[in-house]
Amino acid sequence: MIRIVRTNSNFEREEFIAPFGFKGGYSDGQWQTVVRLETESGASAIGLGVQGILWSDANVFSSFSQAASNSVMFLMTEYALKKAKEIPFETPMDLMEQLLPLVYDYGKKITQNDRLRMTFALNALVAVDNAAWIVYCREKGINSFDDMIPEDVRPALSFRHGKVAAIPLMSYGVSLEDVVKAVRDGYFFMKIKIGSDPEKDGDPEKMLEWDKKRLSDIHNAIKDMRTPHTESGYIPYYLDANGRYDSRDRLMRLLDHADRIGALERIMILEEPFPEEYKTDVSDIPVRLAADESAHSDKDAIERIELGYRAIALKPIAKTVSMSFKIAKAAHDRGIPCFCADLTVTPIMVDWNKNFAARLAPLPGMRIGVLETNGHQNYSRWQELQSFHPRYGARWMEVVDGVFNLDDDFYATSGGIFDESEHYASLVK
Repeated sequence: MIRIVRTNSNFEREEFIAPFGFKGGYSDGQWQTVVRLETESGASAIGLGVQGILWSDANVFSSFSQAASNSVMFLMTEYALKKAKEIPFETPMDLMEQLLPLVYDYGKKITQNDRLRMTFALNALVAVDNAAWIVYCREKGINSFDDMIPEDVRPALSFRHGKVAAIPLMSYGVSLEDVVKAVRDGYFFMKIKIGSDPEKDGDPEKMLEWDKKRLSDIHNAIKDMRTPHTESGYIPYYLDANGRYDSRDRLMRLLDHADRIGALERIMILEEPFPEEYKTDVSDIPVRLAADESAHSDKDAIERIELGYRAIALKPIAKTVSMSFKIAKAAHDRGIPCFCADLTVTPIMVDWNKNFAARLAPLPGMRIGVLETNGHQNYSRWQELQSFHPRYGARWMEVVDGVFNLDDDFYATSGGIFDESEHYASLVK
């Protein structure tokens, strides 16, 4: 059994270049958390996390100031560290199974919200889980991501892509000119945020009309551009509604519009169209619906699959590596593809995500793997953040013509996740 005897934690605020709009709201930055775990045998490791308050629970974001809502999540991380010292474990997945309900209940108490979303607790646990996996590997003499994958999960993560598409995010405020520029720069898989609240009055009809126009403008601008990385040869669209559509009828009106303008067949994924509590059969909706926030756990993912969702967004950087292993297995067992979505994370966290994306089967219609990453679009000091990566300068960190090229060095070093960043380690000495 592994026993944690010492812990430490800290955080850094990272500002965005401009307010980042989604779920009808705007965030101007994110806290980067760092924890250190030390075992009774003397092994130690740091773990990183990124606090996505608006993504993980929009009600917390709107009920507190940004600083206060971030403080709440950080307190939950600190509580997890305290409890981790009381829980000996065989594997990090065992540890997380015990920590999650404790941290979730604690979060409900300090937010005074019995309907706190489970994703908020998972987000708070990411840094702890990352550190637990690394310290576990050090205890067991494991030094590669492939060997770290639990045996029953390995069939779900058995690919070895040489190329992975880098998916940029086109949030509400990204201009049409910048969308076109991204395609001309080589990006070819567009994630488009829909569900805007254009007049800040919560009117769903105004939202729908805004989304129709946004889709029309983007489609008309890039519909004739081509890529060798899809079976159709066209640029695929990835629409993300973040639960903003209140009914099938309203969503179908958007899709009918997409059909009229010739964009329907380009929509490869439509992610999280409905609020989490809106549980209805979606198997007849004419695009591949993906679950993200609503798939808190493997059980939730199975429920969404049974409702007709045909893809699951994996977020080891937002829902923990442990839970992502479980979700990947549950989806693979049912023949449902997964892909890796971002939480606007920093470069080291991109490579945690990339280790999953590199090993997932390609989405239907794609010839290579995919990985959303938008930190370069949003963090004001992205270049400096890259320098904190222990493998800074590695070829596989760069996006070339919209693609991460994953060579033997990437797989040999597991994207640097087993190396310690001097910068972040210095925050939790």
